[in-house]
Amino acid sequence: MAKPHTDWTVLPHGKLKRLEHNLLTVTGTMTMPPMGEVSRRMTIVRLTGGRLIIYSAICLDEIEMKALESYGTPAYLIVPSDIHRMDAKPWKDRYPSLKVIAPAGAREKIQEVVPVDATAVDFADPTVRFMTMPGTDDKEAVLVVETASGTSVILNDLIFDLANRPGVSGWLFKTLGMTGDEPHIVFPVKLKEVKDKHAVSAQLEDWARLPNLQRVIISHGDIITEAPSAVLKRISAELGA
Repeated sequence: MAKPHTDWTVLPHGKLKRLEHNLLTVTGTMTMPPMGEVSRRMTIVRLTGGRLIIYSAICLDEIEMKALESYGTPAYLIVPSDIHRMDAKPWKDRYPSLKVIAPAGAREKIQEVVPVDATAVDFADPTVRFMTMPGTDDKEAVLVVETASGTSVILNDLIFDLANRPGVSGWLFKTLGMTGDEPHIVFPVKLKEVKDKHAVSAQLEDWARLPNLQRVIISHGDIITEAPSAVLKRISAELGA
């Protein structure tokens, strides 16, 4: 687990990318010894009134922060798990009015670095819903976002899609099941987070049956846009096997 930052620390990252009128995302990298460099993603959802949800916060440089602030006003900080808390305190310090939301099962660990306001929330916007992933002992927060073009499911660590890499770090990643040729639930997450595989499998199946599922946004790897329903059905079947 990466050590939480106490001040605004900018690590390598790209530019904000608009996915929908109410969805932005940005990816960055961080070093996790002994595995080396790992990609990570922050997702921003714009609610009615220009309020912003920050999901899995990343400290950005001032150019990108100005772009984010021009998009809306940060109102909610979703710390989606006890692992993804590295930049939570700097964000709360920068925006003191942020309401910090965490899944109930991870609240204790998250509160070690930042006060948690709630473990459930109504955004007063019917297009955006907060939930915790069934079968994880309430340890992973999820957002479901509806737009005119379809549904986006925003997950944290449940699904990874990191490509295989060369060298010693690549061997270690592959041995731990952290990398692969397709999106999957990695072994460390299955061991730590998946407490009821049938409940997790059932939820993945429910999302797969959505007639308008457009994408699954994950924290580590590319956004799943190609046949996302089929991907979720495959992962569900693998988990339930």
